[in-house]
Amino acid sequence: MSTDRDTSPTSSQADDSGFLQRLFKLSPNDLLRLLFLCVLVGLLLAAFNVDPRRLWVDFFGTLVESWTSIVSAIVNSAGHAIEYLLLGAVLVVPIWLLMRVLGAMRRD
Repeated sequence: MSTDRDTSPTSSQADDSGFLQRLFKLSPNDLLRLLFLCVLVGLLLAAFNVDPRRLWVDFFGTLVESWTSIVSAIVNSAGHAIEYLLLGAVLVVPIWLLMRVLGAMRRD
């Protein structure tokens, strides 16, 4: 019985070397993309005070602290946004109501 595949050892070695060549083949664009992503992620982690040495020692503890820091930043930002919304509403809503009343009076 004839098969389409050649199962000789030289054939499997050729497949392995092809895989390894594809695995380790890096273009300059790949290296630049990798470098850019490393810097971008590094900046993001630095924004949340993640220490790379501590990340290696206590990975999950650092993740928990970072997650707490992210949630805290979101809550603080939302609090400031609500504060500014209310501050602006103190001036904008009465002026808007006055304009609506004046506009409604002119149409009659």
